[in-house]
Amino acid sequence: MKLWKTKKTTLRGLATVSFFADNLQEAKKWYTEFLGIDRYYIFPDKENPAYIEFRIGDFEHELGIIDKKYQPKLASDKIGGAVVFWHVDDIKKTFEKLVKMGATEYEKITEREDGFITSSVVDPFGNILGIMYNPHYLEILKSMNR
Repeated sequence: MKLWKTKKTTLRGLATVSFFADNLQEAKKWYTEFLGIDRYYIFPDKENPAYIEFRIGDFEHELGIIDKKYQPKLASDKIGGAVVFWHVDDIKKTFEKLVKMGATEYEKITEREDGFITSSVVDPFGNILGIMYNPHYLEILKSMNR
């Protein structure tokens, strides 16, 4: 697969994915266990957080978890909307870990064309977390000598 140099576009890359949770202390605990790392940033303080941020992956993308009381007024409590997929090396193992930790299946593990495999779960706080084995992601890393 040839990697293309693209022109600068309006959307330049993933900056932050924001999730909402009623209980930030529980969300922090759950995501710390799942990710295997502690939070990077917390605001305003550890005892009463309104925002918790994790820096994850090869490019240290930001996963922010925000107190649900700050959710936009038009947001729905129904599951839906965009699904952000994070690359994982072993989708079956990751999916099983998420379900064991209390997430529920949103989309079963599905093999796509050209080696892409996707799945998604709903975390215990009502957010959709997409996971994907993405050969393109690995090609980009390889081209960057990572």
